[in-house]
Amino acid sequence: MEHFCGIDIGASSAKLAVVDGHRRLIAKSVRRSGIDYAGTADALFAEALDEAGLTRDHIGASFSTGYGRDNVPWSDGRMTEIACHGKGAYHHFSEAITVIDIGGQDSKVIHLDGAGRRTSFKMNRKCAAGTGSFLEEIALRLDLPVEELNGLAEASANETALGSFCTVFAATEILGKIRAGKKVEDIVKGAFRSVAKRIQEMDAIDGRLVLTGGVVAHNPELIRLIEEAFSTKALVPPDPQFMGAFGAALFAMEHATQGDESC
Repeated sequence: MEHFCGIDIGASSAKLAVVDGHRRLIAKSVRRSGIDYAGTADALFAEALDEAGLTRDHIGASFSTGYGRDNVPWSDGRMTEIACHGKGAYHHFSEAITVIDIGGQDSKVIHLDGAGRRTSFKMNRKCAAGTGSFLEEIALRLDLPVEELNGLAEASANETALGSFCTVFAATEILGKIRAGKKVEDIVKGAFRSVAKRIQEMDAIDGRLVLTGGVVAHNPELIRLIEEAFSTKALVPPDPQFMGAFGAALFAMEHATQGDESC
């Protein structure tokens, strides 16, 4: 039982990570969260165990996090998203860092000191601006697969600025840009810039900047724009989309090996 599991059930997607006794990620799985969180959790667990060649008897403990963390029947404990993303990021970059996690429905700015202790955090929950759902809405308005946005943004030679951060108003503004003959790639680049600006407005950064989340994992052009916004180079850990699940797995490991009862 020298393996540990973490599952992060977000509002949009669910991610699961399995680590070994050396804190190495050995298996992972992801799918849409759907409406049956418990069923999604079971499916992810089965996929990851199959990938690693393990059974449930090999798992010493499991922790859950995210929007649906209370809906995982086999979880041994729960931790907040803030704690798990900080835990996972600090494992890779053990210094004073500011972690910016860009998720499907919210974004988080997490400040950790040099010992990995959280000093403060902020979340963007009231508006979709600065999140993955903003980009999904843009893709919908442009009748494009969301997977094509990054390539289009990278191809832009004349960025079209968007005046609104609001998803609803920006969608209406985009229709006007299309009627005005603006190129799709330039509109997409403007949407990416809008996300970067919204993130920048959430909070200042202390220490090194670390970026995590599914939006970061799939959109390297957005990483570059965020670096421009903060005038600093960003660090991106391996498997940034799984950082919350990875952090939860590390908490599960500590719970099993040190008897940590906090959740």
